[in-house]
Order: sequence, then structure tokens, then C-alpha cells
Amino acid sequence: MRFSDQVAHASLSLLACFFRLHLAHGCGKPAYLPNTSRVVGGEDARPHSWPWQVSLQYSRSGTWAHTCGGTLIASNWVLTAAHCISSSRTYRVLLGKQNLVEEEAGSVAVAVEKMIVHEKWNSFLIVNDIALLKLAEHVENSDTIQPACLPDPDALLAQDYPCYITGWGRLWTNGPISDNLQQALLPVVDHETCTKRDWWGSTVRATMVCAGGDGVVSGCNGDSGGPLNCQNAKGWEVHGIVSFGSGLGCNTAKKPTVFTRVSAYNSWITEKMNQN
Repeated sequence: MRFSDQVAHASLSLLACFFRLHLAHGCGKPAYLPNTSRVVGGEDARPHSWPWQVSLQYSRSGTWAHTCGGTLIASNWVLTAAHCISSSRTYRVLLGKQNLVEEEAGSVAVAVEKMIVHEKWNSFLIVNDIALLKLAEHVENSDTIQPACLPDPDALLAQDYPCYITGWGRLWTNGPISDNLQQALLPVVDHETCTKRDWWGSTVRATMVCAGGDGVVSGCNGDSGGPLNCQNAKGWEVHGIVSFGSGLGCNTAKKPTVFTRVSAYNSWITEKMNQN
């Protein structure tokens, strides 16, 4: 390794270290604690208990329309799904929101300055379904706006680990988009189970994580890009990005919601944030 390469490698290592420390400080600890007492079924989230949840919106005939969810992971960076992004659209994100149709104190709308879709995103195979949005300005942490923590690289969750999906997606198959932020308990389905022939089979890759599949609760249209929130001793981490579900409907047994596994992309996230 040449000296210049050593310097570059050291610089990237320091940047990566700084990124991890930055995310570890003041992330994943909401001022308003989520209601995690419910065992099954979706419900209105306790207001502002998921302060990293954002609504990704696009301009349509002079108005803004919700299209996907996303997760604030730094003061000017949002994590979402690649399939949510179209280069022909103009986007903004809403932060600090509970109800999308009401004015709420402390909420902010921020333009998207740059969209970074994974270079190997494949819409046919639905692999590498991950994107970063650089916001046009930094947002300040508050009781209603706060970044989520990222999991450790390559972290895997055990079968039935309790995680929560959040979003403003459809309340049922072909139903209306929710005005209020919804949450639902979605236990993790391990890779061995999720890839069984009568589950998702080979459609699910090692870079994905499954959750749910009981035929009662799942993600639905409009939840795409949003987080799979999982708690540990350090706080709440975003372990997944809502990617896809069953074409048979939003609540289909043995067809859990499939998420892009965030811990498979730590280095990609770090690299893109450092470069931009």
C-alpha cells in the first residue's frame, strides 16, 4: 500500500468512526415513549414517539402528496427505499409529524437536495432497495425530531425479536391512506424460515429481513421506505427499510413484510454520506 493510499484509508476510517459516534450520540431515545403494550394489530402511534419517522412527499399539480416513509439518520440525511425514488419528481420530507393533514407545532418541511439510489438497485429482483436523501438544510433535534440509531454492521435479529413497523400507509388492502401515523408489532422472521418454499423462498436474499407473516398485520402501500424499529439496551435502531410484500394483499399468512436489512449496508451508507 502506497503512503497516499494509507492516508486515504486512515481518513476514511476516521470518518467512519466519526459517523458511528455521531449516530450513537443522542439517537434512538424518543422524548415521548412509544406505546409497546399492544401485542397484535395496528394502532395510532403515540404522538411523536417515533421522532425519526418522516413522510416523503412529491409535488403533484401544485400540491404535496405522501408517497413513502423514511428515517432520519443524521441532521440532514434520510434513509428510504430505492423504489420510492423517481428522478423526474421533486421531493420534500415532513419531519415531526403525527397527522399529515393537520398543522402541528414543531413540524418542519425540508426540500430534498440530492437523491442517492444504490448503484446496484434492481427493480426486477427487488435487491439493493435502499436510497439516501440529502436534505437542503440541517434540522435541529427536538422532542419531536430526532435521528434513529443504525444497527452494528451485519447485525442479525433472532426469530420473533419484537420490532415495530411505522408509517402512514393504507389501513388495509386497497383501503385509504392513514392520516395519523400508525404502528404495529411485527416480530422478526429469521432467514431460514422466511426462505422456506411456502414462505418467500429464494425471493428473499441475505441482505433482507422479514417480519410479521401472521396474516393479521403487515406493511401496506404507503409504508414503503419506512423503518423497522427494534429496541435494545442502547435505544431504538432502524433494522429495516420497508421494501415489498405479497401481491395477494397486505395481510397474507406466510408472506411477511420484507425489508432491506440496514446492517448489510452500513459501509455503503457511510461512504455516500462522506462523499456527499
